[in-house]
Amino acid sequence: MAGVAAAQAPTKAPTKADVFTAKDMASLDRLSDPRVSPDGRHVLYSVRTMDYPANKASMSLWVADLKTKMAPRRLKVSDGGAASGRWSADGKTIYFTSSRAGGTEQVFKTDVTGETATQVTATPFDVQAYKVAADGKTIVVAMAVFPDCPDLACTEARLAAKGATKATGVVFDRLFVRHWDTWSDGTRNHLFAYGLDASGVVQGHPVALMKGFDGDSPTKPFGGDEDFTITPDNKVAFSAKVAGKDEAWTTNFDIWSRPLDGSDKLQNLTAANTAWDTAPVFSPDGKWAAYRAMKRPGFEADRFGIMLREVATGQERELAPSWDRSADAIAWSRDGKSIYATALDVGQGKLFAIDVKTGKVSALTGEGHVTAFDVGPSGIVFASDSLKSPSELFLLPAKGPAVKVASVSSEALKDVAWGEPEQFSFKGWNDETVHGFLVKPANFDPAKKYPVAFLIHGGPQGSFSNAWSYRWNPQVYANAGYAVVMIDFHGSTGYGQAFTDSISRHWGDRPLEDLQKGWSFVLSKYGFLDGDRACALGASYGGYMVNWIAGNWNEPWKCLVNHDGVFDTRAMGYSTEELWFTEWENGGTPWQAGTTYETFNPALHVDKWVKPQLVVQGQLDYRIPVEQGLATFTALQRRGVPSKLLYFPNENHWVLKAQNSVQWHKEVLDWLDQWTGNTRPGK
Repeated sequence: MAGVAAAQAPTKAPTKADVFTAKDMASLDRLSDPRVSPDGRHVLYSVRTMDYPANKASMSLWVADLKTKMAPRRLKVSDGGAASGRWSADGKTIYFTSSRAGGTEQVFKTDVTGETATQVTATPFDVQAYKVAADGKTIVVAMAVFPDCPDLACTEARLAAKGATKATGVVFDRLFVRHWDTWSDGTRNHLFAYGLDASGVVQGHPVALMKGFDGDSPTKPFGGDEDFTITPDNKVAFSAKVAGKDEAWTTNFDIWSRPLDGSDKLQNLTAANTAWDTAPVFSPDGKWAAYRAMKRPGFEADRFGIMLREVATGQERELAPSWDRSADAIAWSRDGKSIYATALDVGQGKLFAIDVKTGKVSALTGEGHVTAFDVGPSGIVFASDSLKSPSELFLLPAKGPAVKVASVSSEALKDVAWGEPEQFSFKGWNDETVHGFLVKPANFDPAKKYPVAFLIHGGPQGSFSNAWSYRWNPQVYANAGYAVVMIDFHGSTGYGQAFTDSISRHWGDRPLEDLQKGWSFVLSKYGFLDGDRACALGASYGGYMVNWIAGNWNEPWKCLVNHDGVFDTRAMGYSTEELWFTEWENGGTPWQAGTTYETFNPALHVDKWVKPQLVVQGQLDYRIPVEQGLATFTALQRRGVPSKLLYFPNENHWVLKAQNSVQWHKEVLDWLDQWTGNTRPGK
């Protein structure tokens, strides 16, 4: 018909030959930890390089020049291993940690050329984190010691005595007996201040800044140097929780302060707040401290607000209290007029600027996921990743768009066919908007129908978001011929605190309704999804949901994959280490009435389990202990349901070792292929 364009069939994207595999992912270099030099000329960052045959990674330091287009350069001092690079206040020295001398992790230093290294510390135990004072006269280091010991020699002697005995029994009289993937040995992470001589090397004996303190800084298991800082008036301020008898069920972390010379006793600056206080940072003029704080004791997924404390008076106020996002890392602007913060926001991990005077919040980045940042004189350097890219380094100048500074994976990935991601939304529980992501198969052909990997995130207060992952990466499935669906059900982060709160005591109803409605939505919207060839996969809470689905919504699925998932919620309440989690999520202890331990317990619905399931479990997972995975597999086998158990004796809640990761992906993809009839590209 004249004047009407003929309808065109969808066109297939150009095919790229390289298939992105789990081994490719495990072998990638990883960029992290950007640090801008005081003059703004350079950025220092870390690169993790994997030796796949040796199954071992090494760390190196790199420097990029922000004012020229010269290629970034690797510092020669990295030859002995180098991590945690930090600039001195005058920009003439780069400090870093390395185990090159004697096997323990120590602090070393070099200059901007990075040719030679000088050892700064020679402590008897590993330096876990450190900070150097602005005047260059003091270094604060963290070491694991016995908190009741009067000096380091006492800890050395006690460890030697433990090593000399052939008796292996250990006596505990309180929790934690184990945490994350490590059994308690009685030591605590404590901070020590050492003086530095004229050459910048440690001299004399240390000042024990936390002597007798029953707690850890950096916090366990994931704390670092963000947990403490050296203040402009020569004090240390740190985040820590007094362990006591209730360490396993309290989230009352406080900010503590003490002079570097130990001349005064510890002062609790946030005693009034019995919830979580953390990560103090001081304004350039030293007049204000900012830190992140929760409001509800016992709830680890509460919103982190930003608190401002006037140093002279102790008066406090919350910055932007109506901003309904939870702040991650925070930092001051150079002029002290703004606080920069990262936060999840509707599926994106953004960097924000918050005006200190007015509380006005402005997003500085859009799509993607900012993983780290540092503030320089002429802009902000940040690392960012996405569903299509590992972390890369960018400079955001005071004016103008961000420009790429460095990438350590672009060359290795230049010929890879990425699955294209697309964000969608639908009406979920309570008729509220729920978001999700769909990732198309690599080399997508609109004329084809594709099997589906339906990924369910953990947390449960978490989010897949527009971010890169080395454990649950949708691109591996997309390159194996699957379309990937990921739904941020009620309880997910980045959509406001009420949305996050809604999952507590509702593990099995509201999120399940979102997943069901989301599945119906994507099947109606995306005609290339083959709803008859779909498998559901999840880890942690996602693994719990897989077990819950097995007994409450198994109809759509050809197979299931459960990684370190909860099988019996009541048993979980007695065996996990961080009791505050199960007690908040279920409304009390397992023996109390009115809780939800049995309301949404997968173990009570095993009689309906019929779908083939792969169970994955790590022996060193103390968050969801090994018995939960064994019970899942036992139930499946006893019922005669096709099932396999993939067991890792040397992995925790995550699979971190490169060759184990590749094995994990092979078993998972083989399982999906078996039950969906998928023919994997490149297999």
